[in-house]
Amino acid sequence: MKIINDDSAPKKIEKEARELLAGSEGDGVISPNEVPPLPQSPLRGGPKSTYLFGSGLRHRLWMLSYGLAVVFLGSCSLVPAKTFQARQSDTQAQKTTEPDSVITLPPIISSSGDPNFVVKVVQNVGPAVVQIDSSRTITSRIPDRFNDPSFRRFFGGAIPQPRERVERGSGSGFIIKSSGQILTNSHVVDGADRVTVTLKDGRTFDGEVLGEDAVTDVAVIQINANNLPTLAVGNSDALQPGEAVVAIGNPLGLNNTVTSGIISATGRSSSDIGASDKRVDYIQTDAAINPGNSGGPLLNVRGQVIAMNTAIIRGAQGLGFAIPINTVQRIAQELIANGKVDHPYLGVQMVTLTPEIKERIKNKAGDRLNIQTDDGVLLVDIVPRSPASTAGLQVGDVIKSINNQPVTKIEQVQKLVEGSKIGTKLPIEVERNGQIIQIAVQPAPLPVRGEE
Repeated sequence: MKIINDDSAPKKIEKEARELLAGSEGDGVISPNEVPPLPQSPLRGGPKSTYLFGSGLRHRLWMLSYGLAVVFLGSCSLVPAKTFQARQSDTQAQKTTEPDSVITLPPIISSSGDPNFVVKVVQNVGPAVVQIDSSRTITSRIPDRFNDPSFRRFFGGAIPQPRERVERGSGSGFIIKSSGQILTNSHVVDGADRVTVTLKDGRTFDGEVLGEDAVTDVAVIQINANNLPTLAVGNSDALQPGEAVVAIGNPLGLNNTVTSGIISATGRSSSDIGASDKRVDYIQTDAAINPGNSGGPLLNVRGQVIAMNTAIIRGAQGLGFAIPINTVQRIAQELIANGKVDHPYLGVQMVTLTPEIKERIKNKAGDRLNIQTDDGVLLVDIVPRSPASTAGLQVGDVIKSINNQPVTKIEQVQKLVEGSKIGTKLPIEVERNGQIIQIAVQPAPLPVRGEE
């Protein structure tokens, strides 16, 4: 990523600020050419099991589609029979001496009020959950040196030929219209040459990807079928931590697997979980989520879908993340209508300013970078020829408000920019060298990978 030249922020100061604040967040794609390659999945041959690395964040995110079903056998502790009998006797002895205690219901039951609610949910909505298999053909590239005429004369017919390999992945999805519209994750079908949808009753259909949005990880698939079962949609804006939830999907190829738990948290930002290239406030759940659950529904006690399962943090337990259904619906409607979604883009890299960061900058740059405020969002890089650059934003500016709404964290900036309109000027108030400056930035469509 290049830093824009600017008379009021010398190159040396910008370089020092960037080195000091490595790991700051952008408002989207800063430079498409700098997107790191995604490593292969620990599930052998899994092109769809990918990690998403947040800038400078320690979290490693595991998207939940998978390439090859692998069964892992964990260690089980077996209690010897004699020991078990002895423990059983001790328990019986305690029962004769201890007073009766109140039995506490598990959170999942106490939250729903019905110990059999999971059974009812699965019976009602299970047929609307599908398995999605995708494949894509990868052709190996022949190095340019083999096309050199002198090289060809020397080696003759020994020139290597391009080779093709097929990568396969699998995930989950759910039917939203009886006419065959299905929602899933973008990373489940990304780059696929062929998509196959398998219903619970065993029927299989070729799927057409109507559109996908990598920024929110939502995709829409159409199959040629009618009178299909569908899922009712809930309201993800009204969710509260502690609510009982059910997840249905195809983890590791095990069709229509059901797990249950509760909502652990709401409003987890993309930077919280290490997915800084996404623009989603996630729902966190402790319902067991595994590779292959990608795109499957997270349901409430009434069987309404309230989120789409999408990711886990590798190495953690009980930390699953899902995209709120209100976000999924909004993106899906645009994908169905236009085949794509344009996200507003400024072209900045930023960090939440704190007294500690301010002190580090002062120790590094001295008086050459004059930051007087203790809070706000500090700009540490501006993309050349971006809307931010054109409008006059500079490295070292501290954003204080956007559209007259105060901001103190990068997540607030990202949310306000996402809610703005492309082509419509967005008023931004910044503090520069101790002075408040009003700047109007006109957001542009967020560049996609591969665009210059």
